[in-house]
Amino acid sequence: MGDTMLSQNQMVDWLEGVIEAIHDGILVIDRNGTVQLINEEYTQITGVRREQIIGKPLIQVRPSAKLPQVLKDGQAREGVFRKEKSLEYVVDMAPIIKDDEVVGAVSVCKSIPEVYQLSEELKRSRKRVQQLKQAFGRIHQSTYTFSHIVGQNTDLLHMIERAKKAAATNLSILLTGESGTGKELVAQSIHHISSRSSSPFVPVNCAAIPSTLLESELFGYEKGAFTSSKEDGKIGLFELAHGGTLFLDEIGDMPVDLQSKLLRVLQEGTFRKIGGLEEQKVDVRIIAATNKDLPSMVANKKFREDLFYRMNTIQLTIPPLRKRKDDIPAILTSLLKEQGDSGIQIDPQAMSTLHQYEWPGNIRELKNAVHYAISMCEGSTISVEHLPDTIRPIAGHRPIDSHRLLEDILRDTEREAIVSVLNKTGTSVIGKKAAAKQLGISLASLYNKLSKLNIT
Repeated sequence: MGDTMLSQNQMVDWLEGVIEAIHDGILVIDRNGTVQLINEEYTQITGVRREQIIGKPLIQVRPSAKLPQVLKDGQAREGVFRKEKSLEYVVDMAPIIKDDEVVGAVSVCKSIPEVYQLSEELKRSRKRVQQLKQAFGRIHQSTYTFSHIVGQNTDLLHMIERAKKAAATNLSILLTGESGTGKELVAQSIHHISSRSSSPFVPVNCAAIPSTLLESELFGYEKGAFTSSKEDGKIGLFELAHGGTLFLDEIGDMPVDLQSKLLRVLQEGTFRKIGGLEEQKVDVRIIAATNKDLPSMVANKKFREDLFYRMNTIQLTIPPLRKRKDDIPAILTSLLKEQGDSGIQIDPQAMSTLHQYEWPGNIRELKNAVHYAISMCEGSTISVEHLPDTIRPIAGHRPIDSHRLLEDILRDTEREAIVSVLNKTGTSVIGKKAAAKQLGISLASLYNKLSKLNIT
């Protein structure tokens, strides 16, 4: 044991080596106030030479020094500003205590430029934290799992089986299917059982964001990147999704020039913010979805062929509701339970009507129909009369009343037409634009009719 102990001289040499390795300025005085140790950084910060101060009472060499006061009262001091001619620095001081007795004191000083640099780094870190807080609302953990996909249709079960196998890989996935079939539900389910499940699931609808803004949403931008940019810049969705999954819904609506940048991220695993010079590495799994015919878009030069094949490593097609009508009763039971209305029944005639309808809006339209029927039903049984007007005429359950005014008939017909189209396109801004186009009216006219006909 004694062979491993340092002698007193060795200990002093070792201690001097330690303080020389520290990047802050260090000065140590003993119980008598005599300077015993300083490092080179101290001489650089304060401008005091080693030979001027070592072995001398600190108060004699530097009458304004505060460290002797620490020796007297045993109280530490932090952030004391000092100035030596043109040199400015900040000092922290503390007593050295052994056996409950003050036997010396130590001061640690940092130059003002270094303190300023640390302060700026702290400000940048705080800004970064604020950006992350603002962006946190756009981050989602997956809330749906494969157990939420209801049905026993053969095509559906085959799709689920393939999706579960795909989840075990890190390959890009392309989900295809009509609007309203539940593509995001499948995407979340894949993320939920993947190795990335503890990291963010970040969805973005490429059709809902103007093409001029989509790039900044995906990649973010640096401070001052353009005139209307935020002062501190912006974190993009790729950065938010790092380690997790980025769900690109309606990928077919992504501008062609932006598709090339997406391809680069998929190939290189790096991206660059708008206005930035530095390439940032990112680890993100892409799940894309579309209700469009991408091969036709590729043939017509509206979608990049290389991006299509890059994303189409695994393609999963979600069958439309009209091709799995036998699943409707189970889906209805699930929807009613989800709404807390599991006690409500659906009479045979209403169920038959639901089976006969072709469901162009798929699961989304069925869900809307259930919500409507529940709100119209005053008892515990949903009948045909409680179903939306857009569904009842299909089975011929609503004859025209010859005693009704033509104005009322036209009003109801117009309302049914608008509701039917909205069930297919959705009620987002993009959906309403598509509905207006399909109806052959302006968007402003559509909004007027929605208000006039009390369509929400």
